[in-house]
Amino acid sequence: MSSGGLRDIHQRSFDELGRPLSDVTFCVVDLETTGGNRTDDLITEVGAVKVRGGEVLGTFQTLVNPGRAIPPQITILTGLSDALVARAPRIETVLPALLEFMGDTESGQTVIVGHNVGFDVAFIRAALERAQRPRLEGTIIDTVALARRLVRDEVPNCKLGTLADRLRLEHRPSHRALDDAWATADLLHFLIERASGMGVLGLDDLIALSKLAGHPQAAKLKMTADLPRSPGVYMFCGHQGQVLYVGKATNLRQRVRSYFGSDDRRKIGPMLRETQTVRHLALPDPITAEVIEQRLIAQMLPRFNRKGTRADKYCYVKLDSDEPWPRLSIVKNPAKKGIHLGPLPSRSMARLVVDALHTAVPLRRCTERLGRNFVAPTDAPVCSAAQLGVAHCPCSGTADAAEYARDVEVARRAMTGDPVIIVGRLHDTMRSLATQQRFEEAATVRDRLQALLGAVKRHRLVETLRSADRAQITIGGTTWIVEHARLVDVTQDGSATRALPVEPPDSVPLGTPLGREMIDEALVLAKFFEKHADSATATCSGDWDFPVAASDAVRHLRAS
Repeated sequence: MSSGGLRDIHQRSFDELGRPLSDVTFCVVDLETTGGNRTDDLITEVGAVKVRGGEVLGTFQTLVNPGRAIPPQITILTGLSDALVARAPRIETVLPALLEFMGDTESGQTVIVGHNVGFDVAFIRAALERAQRPRLEGTIIDTVALARRLVRDEVPNCKLGTLADRLRLEHRPSHRALDDAWATADLLHFLIERASGMGVLGLDDLIALSKLAGHPQAAKLKMTADLPRSPGVYMFCGHQGQVLYVGKATNLRQRVRSYFGSDDRRKIGPMLRETQTVRHLALPDPITAEVIEQRLIAQMLPRFNRKGTRADKYCYVKLDSDEPWPRLSIVKNPAKKGIHLGPLPSRSMARLVVDALHTAVPLRRCTERLGRNFVAPTDAPVCSAAQLGVAHCPCSGTADAAEYARDVEVARRAMTGDPVIIVGRLHDTMRSLATQQRFEEAATVRDRLQALLGAVKRHRLVETLRSADRAQITIGGTTWIVEHARLVDVTQDGSATRALPVEPPDSVPLGTPLGREMIDEALVLAKFFEKHADSATATCSGDWDFPVAASDAVRHLRAS
């Protein structure tokens, strides 16, 4: 398939590509030429057959005067001689009639078909370019690729003559353009009928089928025959019905069938070998599909979903603000007291956040428990961090309580969504290091800053969604009902409320850190509503503050 054809496929809607093959108009094209070089050789004959639903809509045939001698070997092969084409029109004259016959290929009204069609399309495009006409674009289907997929084991090769003979097609090729176009049209109908047994009923399926040549699990395409071309969640299931893999899709049929083609991830082969059935849940929209996918993965922990256990790796940055001389730490689960930032995706990100805060505010770094009545011994040593001037050291009695409290407040504000002071200090540090040509250290501070900004942005998005309490958000014709940052229902215009197929996790009261198992769903929803805030209509029992970027602090985050 040509690159132009592929580009058009991606541009068109799923509905159009998914239209039944019986409704598709195919224009089967064949050319004869003076040779095989599209740059130097020229067209000597054009033949085309237009079909739809098994019926012939028309034919097109003309000789073409190439304006040069036809090589003897071509005359022997095709029977076309200089004398035969001497009075024929030049290709510049033929092109308008040919394009009119083919119809609207660019918008997908007509699909271009040929046997080794890349050869024919390349010559037509070269002729159009020489005539200074627009490039031929459209959806292109090659019967060679389809034949390799569907009948390769039944024939010695996939040449058009061999296929016509072995498959007993009505028309036989003769190296003349219209005869070969007729034979290719017969072959197309044969291959479509054969492909229907694999569940290929729509144009998108036929396009995808040509990419599956030689796939060892292609016979399992039958399992996808009943999948809709709509959003939802799919599940690859094994011998006893166990779920091997869960995924989401905007177009279920197209996404699942793609696993049998170009998806070459290492785990796909073993997964498809074990797959016995494909189950699906049709859902009203892609965002709901993403939420349900996450819930199913969290519940089932499918073996081929690497992200299935990722919540176990989540952690929090904690500031024990209720303790004397508060300090920062990384914890797996939130405590009942203190300030928590997270859950964050990994301990390494949490460590970068802690380092960013420590770089900007000199909080103590020791792990000693300092009670309210703590008095430092007179001979207590000053820790090395304090000696370097990067941390307070209350253990030695050298820290000033009021100054320490001010630094704690700066850290608290950053962890609750207002990192402006921290950002300014880290920028100053980076500039200073860069001025001293300490570029590696400056890059380290930059990485810490980026981790902090990412963590704070996640926090602000999720907390803004949680502050809405129970909200109904409408975008277009879809309304999502969200409660405590969990999707609890979704409706679409003209349809009744539809219960979600998987229950949401238990809610967490506002003011309590969000659980590790809830953060992914909350982020999916919050990012979606942030992106579409300008077009959303929302009512809620709390505060609806999307877009979050309305805050000065977050504008600073984005600018950074």
